[in-house]
Amino acid sequence: MSFFYLPFIILGLVILFASFFIVKQQTAAIIERFGKFHSIRQSGLQLKIPLIDKVAGRLSLKIQQLDVIVETKTLDDVFVRLKVSVQYRVLSQKVYDAFYKLDYPHDQITSYVFDVVRAEVPKMKLDDVFVKKDDIALAVKAELNDAMLDYGFDIIKTLVTDIDPDPQVKAAMNRINASEREKIAAQFEGDAQRILIVEKAKAEAESKRLQGQGIADQRREIARGLEESVEVLNRVGINSQEASALIVVTQHYDTLQSLGEETNSNLILLPNAPQAGSNMLNDMVASFTASNQIGEAMKNAKKKKEE
Repeated sequence: MSFFYLPFIILGLVILFASFFIVKQQTAAIIERFGKFHSIRQSGLQLKIPLIDKVAGRLSLKIQQLDVIVETKTLDDVFVRLKVSVQYRVLSQKVYDAFYKLDYPHDQITSYVFDVVRAEVPKMKLDDVFVKKDDIALAVKAELNDAMLDYGFDIIKTLVTDIDPDPQVKAAMNRINASEREKIAAQFEGDAQRILIVEKAKAEAESKRLQGQGIADQRREIARGLEESVEVLNRVGINSQEASALIVVTQHYDTLQSLGEETNSNLILLPNAPQAGSNMLNDMVASFTASNQIGEAMKNAKKKKEE
């Protein structure tokens, strides 16, 4: 007799277990009774009438992301591909609208993204698309919020995560950037060379100035030494002309001696007769006398002209 009730017991257990179902966290379950909406169940252990109620579907209440790739043209006639990431979620209080009003919400969101992007990007040049990508994202978010809120979808954020122009355009942009950087590098190199030339010229000018100052000091000291030598010779009874001749002869032979000591010096022909120094002195005196006479004649002529 016990075996007779066994199938009924098993059937009862199956019906009992079919009456219970579990809804996961951040999920909403839609219950239909005889094909008609009955209720929405939240997370946890739930109960339904077997064979009468059924779970028509489940909707995740988590934030989801949909990536949409849109190809469009910019204001300067450049084709570009944009990747727009839309982050959205189903509102817990509008699960009914999200489940029954839209069959394919992803397709609806994609259509709105295409519409907004292809309306905004053609107004911008390619460079502006990179700069104003946040403006494009905000325009997409505003349009989607207005359209999808009635269907129970809340648009959390939209992001333009990638901008990919045509490969030839990217290559051209890279060449422009490289040329601009080479131009800047050339300008810096030119400035550096100019600074080097200026500093080198300043150094050479300073060197010439110091060299001239040294020569002037040397000649001044030589003149002072000659003056002292003439004074010493005058004290011992030698007049100025004889003293000058003696100094010139002495310097002449000193020069010959210094040239002879330099073994690597080039061949130089100089007069070495004793009267050479005297002749040089006479020539110098004659030259100074002629110069003085010419100067006096010019002064007298200028005075007569003024009178």
